[in-house]
Amino acid sequence: MTHRIRPSQPDDIPALAGIWHDGWHEAHAAYVPAALTALRTLPDFGRRLRAMGDDLRVAGPIGAPIGFCAILKDELYQLYVAPAGRGTGLAASLVADAEARIAQAGYRAAHLACGLENNVAAGFYRRQGWTEEGVVEVALDTSSGPFPLPVRRFVKPVLAR
Repeated sequence: MTHRIRPSQPDDIPALAGIWHDGWHEAHAAYVPAALTALRTLPDFGRRLRAMGDDLRVAGPIGAPIGFCAILKDELYQLYVAPAGRGTGLAASLVADAEARIAQAGYRAAHLACGLENNVAAGFYRRQGWTEEGVVEVALDTSSGPFPLPVRRFVKPVLAR
């Protein structure tokens, strides 16, 4: 199935914040430090989404998106799909869009961070052609400043040769 991926609009932010909040808590809250979970509030997800600007792309109607991806330079920075969009190929379409945008920016390879215990996501990324490189520590964006957390690092070549 082909999904139309589009730039985000201001009216998308409330729904996207809800998707991200719910998806993040579903995938990570049981495994990360409680101090990080306490910082992952609905308003904070909205703050972070607004800061992404043109690096944020979505699928679904304006004001009612069902998924999003964001890049940060050569990183597939965030990927979340609402339950209604799961199993439809939307996540793969969002990843392909992110990879293309990273390549268009001139990068030869992309990387992403995946939670240590998030085996569902890790399996998905492998099926999309990503290779796990090992564990690295990243500084997560929070309203209280950077939060260090070990994650799995995945990489993938993206620039056509």
